[in-house]
Amino acid sequence: MDKSVNAAMSHITGGLSPSGLSAAYTDWAVHLMTAPGKQIQLVEKAAKKAIRLANYAGFCAPGVNPETASPCPCIDPLPQDKRFSGEAWQKWPYNLFYQSFLLNQQWWYNATTGVRGVTKQHENVVEFATRQILDLFSPSNYLFTNPELLEQTQKESGQNLQRGMQNFLDDLQRTLNDQKPAGTEGFQVGKNLAVTPGKVVYRNRLIELIQYDAVTETVHPEPIFIVPAWIMKYYILDLSPENSLVKYLTEQGFTVFMVSWKNPDSDDRDLGMDDYRNLGIMDALDQIDRITGGQRVHGVGYCLGGTLLSIAAAAMARDADERFKTLSLFAAQTDFTEAGELMLFINESQVTFLEDMMWEQGYLDTKQMAGAFQLLRSNDLIWSRMVHDYLMGERAKMNDLMAWNSDATRMPYQMHSQYLRQLFLNNALAEGRYIVDNRPIAVSDIRVPVFAVGTERDHVAPWRSVYKLHLLADTDVTFLLTSGGHNAGIVSEPGHPRRRYRMATRKHDDRYQDPDTWFAEHEAQEGSWWPELAGWLKDRSGDLIEPSFSGDEALQPICDAPGTYVLQD
Repeated sequence: MDKSVNAAMSHITGGLSPSGLSAAYTDWAVHLMTAPGKQIQLVEKAAKKAIRLANYAGFCAPGVNPETASPCPCIDPLPQDKRFSGEAWQKWPYNLFYQSFLLNQQWWYNATTGVRGVTKQHENVVEFATRQILDLFSPSNYLFTNPELLEQTQKESGQNLQRGMQNFLDDLQRTLNDQKPAGTEGFQVGKNLAVTPGKVVYRNRLIELIQYDAVTETVHPEPIFIVPAWIMKYYILDLSPENSLVKYLTEQGFTVFMVSWKNPDSDDRDLGMDDYRNLGIMDALDQIDRITGGQRVHGVGYCLGGTLLSIAAAAMARDADERFKTLSLFAAQTDFTEAGELMLFINESQVTFLEDMMWEQGYLDTKQMAGAFQLLRSNDLIWSRMVHDYLMGERAKMNDLMAWNSDATRMPYQMHSQYLRQLFLNNALAEGRYIVDNRPIAVSDIRVPVFAVGTERDHVAPWRSVYKLHLLADTDVTFLLTSGGHNAGIVSEPGHPRRRYRMATRKHDDRYQDPDTWFAEHEAQEGSWWPELAGWLKDRSGDLIEPSFSGDEALQPICDAPGTYVLQD
């Protein structure tokens, strides 16, 4: 009965636990009520902010000589906040609107943080939730308090609002009909996405294994085996031909294999992390071994795929299985103590709530996952988009990465529960308590060289969290920090404008260096990081040989790439 109640409630709350949120606010409120010093401090701050705003308003009032009154703003937006960057916001009364909003937002930040006795996790939840509520009332979100919207509306005689209503109705209809966003029709898998030639050479109930065609006369003997995240579809690494990492690596003389995950449904509810490791990695390695004649493998993992690859590699190292030649981990975490703002949604209450929701349907739905990720960047992904699409009446031009981002997958009940509990809640992998085949594994058993990539603006796998691999691995670690976020930072083909990266190698016996010191001591280099990866892999590969054809004699190709699993809705 308890599970049924929580499952029903999840449809109303969007998968967020009301118990977890109320516990956080109760913890904060009780401690604030017993903190008179903090209360006095907040009253003083409120009074000072009111005085500053009143003085600013006096200088900005109509009729005041601008030559004798040139007031400085009371507060500047944060560098990443672009809502009030336009010149129109500096005119009265709109400057007062946004200054009042920012001062209020700052006061609430002070009120929700620094209260003695509140747990850090509860403090983060309260600060985050309060910020979301305040962002709802930002003057940039409303027609009559946004000067840029008013100017556009006057300029177009309201045509922008008419287009915005059409956009809203179109989006509403697509949502009700479970259709993808407008513009994605121009991007289709197998036609202009995921078009690198190859064959599906193996299929089981969870994966299709793709071997891509060689495009060079000779190749390095060690193949590259890519394990993408299963939360999204694999082709972020094989988008359009001009920004496909798969295509780039084949052009560098590598044989490339790719895992394409099945989109699970309720029948797959009992698939667990061990199934993903065995069916997704170990089975694939067995097939690659047959095709390549026992060559050692360059393992590459992205996001969740990188974490799973680390688990598999640690278990293989424990068992003296030496099939990996190197490991490359893109935006992949092995220590989850500081896993970014996603930790806001991960505590015992929230995980239990998610488990009850998944218990009812057998999986975590794409929309339920998307809501949490959108909240992490609500200014960019919710409010700014609503203003742009529904009030400005404009549509952002769809691109291949945006189309891929709308093509999400489901996650099985058992696997996602184990993933959240063992890794996020218990941090079992980093602490040597993760069990594979009834025995614990340790990342420190991995002795092959590692190429780890973090991205500067990653809100899913923050680069300082990815960097913690240095504390766990007893091997040479080449760490590369690139510009961009969790997705765009990885899709960083040569020639992409405004790309930069920092890179350094720490030998297994070097002293540890904290991430901020590392950042300060290594200067950024302009350009794509892909050539660095290719060069690193080449330096750790054997002499060139003739390529093995897709499937070779060991396995007959099943169908052409991109296969069938990637097409599942």
